Amino acid sequence: MNYKTLLLGATLLSASALQATDAPSVKAEGIGYIKQLGKALKSELKAHMQKDPTGLEALAFCTGSAKSITQKVNASLPPYASVRRTALKVRNETENMPDALDKKVMEQMQTRLETNATALMGPQGIVVVEEGNTTRVYKPLLSKKVCLKCHGSTLSPKIEEALQSAYPHDHAVGFKEGDLRGVMVAEIKKHPKK
Repeated sequence: MNYKTLLLGATLLSASALQATDAPSVKAEGIGYIKQLGKALKSELKAHMQKDPTGLEALAFCTGSAKSITQKVNASLPPYASVRRTALKVRNETENMPDALDKKVMEQMQTRLETNATALMGPQGIVVVEEGNTTRVYKPLLSKKVCLKCHGSTLSPKIEEALQSAYPHDHAVGFKEGDLRGVMVAEIKKHPKK
């Protein structure tokens, strides 16, 4: 695979690479799409967690609605753009599987996180990668305390049962607070400027 990685905020960029990809505007555009999906998912997830602190309702929401919300957000984006979630340890083997580039970026993020606990927080955590005619913008998803109800090492028996029923091959458990849970990825194909 022939691609060049632009680690904004973490790696020095050459001026020619920056001009060739128009990275700042593509980065901002990608972050906007990521925020759109993140807001749609987070607001629903938060409401379900407040209604049922055990996490069962939130798990049911993720199982039944996260895919359709992602599809709705993508339908609202320009035809040259899309946004999705992925992880190294996925819950659903038919959805959200990472490709080779996703894996490489997340492995690099994991290495950065292991050497510096705050390396992926804020703008310095964003990674921009150009591959062919597509630019990918990656935003890390770090595990928060609330995430551990369904993704932690110690799960309630009801959560374990629900996970086994919905995701018999679940790998998205065993996380601690601050761990890299996965990424949100905006993909933007080169398109004519207006």
